[in-house]
Amino acid sequence: MTRLPMAAIVTAALLFAACSRHMPDKMSFFVTSIPAGDGGNLGGLAGADAHCRRLAEAAGSKGRQWRAYLSTAAEGGQAAVNARDRIGSGPWFNARGEQIAGSLDDLHGPNNTIGRSTALIETGERNLFPHDMLTGSRADGTLFPGDSTCRNWTSTSGYTMLGHSDKQGGMGTANSWNSAHQSEGCTLAAFRATGGGGLFYCFATD
Repeated sequence: MTRLPMAAIVTAALLFAACSRHMPDKMSFFVTSIPAGDGGNLGGLAGADAHCRRLAEAAGSKGRQWRAYLSTAAEGGQAAVNARDRIGSGPWFNARGEQIAGSLDDLHGPNNTIGRSTALIETGERNLFPHDMLTGSRADGTLFPGDSTCRNWTSTSGYTMLGHSDKQGGMGTANSWNSAHQSEGCTLAAFRATGGGGLFYCFATD
């Protein structure tokens, strides 16, 4: 058996540690580790944004502007909101400093690297399950038409469009990180029925 020099072993260990190290100062993208509210009732966009901020700050990220990747429908004289218009222009990095997209076009095209090993929660750990993420969006980041936002993230009634954080599914749009399939409802039980938990993506806009 070939023995590796001690220097090579130490170097490899250091490289592994560097790759797996939590880097909150560089983090500008994460998957929420816990739900923000009761099913699809997140307290609206403001409540979802505040949830992103609380989780990021608890993980060591300070002084950044965080936004939930969520679309909303026009309502009460307010225009519709597209998720892609809320999150800045990139680039974005996960909690280990790995770039997941360099721009909005990269994020919503084939060049993003969101997947099983990079869709990390705010503490730098892998999001193994569930993989359904609330988005209310089409693949290009715009509002998905119809009943797709749990009444603009204020209700456990209705439905929402979901994305797959691990891009797993195998058929049709199932490999989409932001527009894989519609939920069975907006309760936690409905989310869990298809592999969800009321989680969503957070992006730093600065």
